[in-house]
Amino acid sequence: MSHTDISGLFEEFKNLKVAILGDVMLDTYWWGTTDRISPEAPVPVVALQKMESRVGGAANVALNVASLGAFTSIISMIGNDADGRNLTALLAAHGISTNLLLASDERITTNKTRVMSRNQQMMRLDAEITKDISANLEAELLHKIKHQFESEKPDLLIFEDYNKGVLTATLIRSVIALCKEYGVVTTVDPKKKNFLAFQGVDMFKPNLKEVKEGLNLHLEQVDLTEMKQVHLALQAHLEHQISLITLSEKGVFYQQGNTASIIATHVRNIADVSGAGDTVIAVASMVYTITKDMHLAAEMANIAGGLVCEEVGTAAINRELLLRESQQLLG
Repeated sequence: MSHTDISGLFEEFKNLKVAILGDVMLDTYWWGTTDRISPEAPVPVVALQKMESRVGGAANVALNVASLGAFTSIISMIGNDADGRNLTALLAAHGISTNLLLASDERITTNKTRVMSRNQQMMRLDAEITKDISANLEAELLHKIKHQFESEKPDLLIFEDYNKGVLTATLIRSVIALCKEYGVVTTVDPKKKNFLAFQGVDMFKPNLKEVKEGLNLHLEQVDLTEMKQVHLALQAHLEHQISLITLSEKGVFYQQGNTASIIATHVRNIADVSGAGDTVIAVASMVYTITKDMHLAAEMANIAGGLVCEEVGTAAINRELLLRESQQLLG
């Protein structure tokens, strides 16, 4: 692909309408210094210097999509609480539509608080409810989604599952059927609980660990022959079009029809892998929706995932950096 084509593709991102459905969360970072052990217990004392809030989970996927210039809306449930209001404000500040971010007294907003010192995580505190949303909330969310599809059909819907209860089996089935009816591309970043619930989606993007757990597989080695068998095993359950499987330091594997490839990683200074999967699903989904070229989608998602691993904590992809790297490596 030429520089001109890649530049043109990035311009087309601006015309894309993307909805992200799944579990949103707030990532809170407490940054400080550590130079002594507590006299009360054998634990480090962190002298706090600043606090930072970032969006996480499905909200981080939305942030990645918005960072590339697409019209982005988030569909989820939050608590009727201060964390929910903070999360909503952070999303809105990045130009993400929060009309379908529904607040409920039945839930609390997931907040993962990380205590950081010397660029390392000392401790994490999780505040969350992980049981499935109630049938009433499920019906309310589906009603709102149907209304949005009628008024402003997205080009692409990304399911982002973190096993926090928003994506119920019923909601998944209903929304996939709705997407088929309206001709909306569907992609999935799954977790273990609903792993095989996404029948009939276009693209399924687990990581290798999730595939092994979800299919109860033992792989002798990670090579193209083995990964093709994994794709067929997934397809037997899901009847999906495309498998995109992240292989950590080995890169990414994709298969669509009879076309399959393992794309190697590019050399990086890895600082933190958290949030890389969010970036991969965002970039792969958007590039595929526009071009229908899965090899290009996998190549660019691989580059993007590597770039965000150079940042500490969850971070959205930098559009100009991804454009420059894509032109250098693919142009």
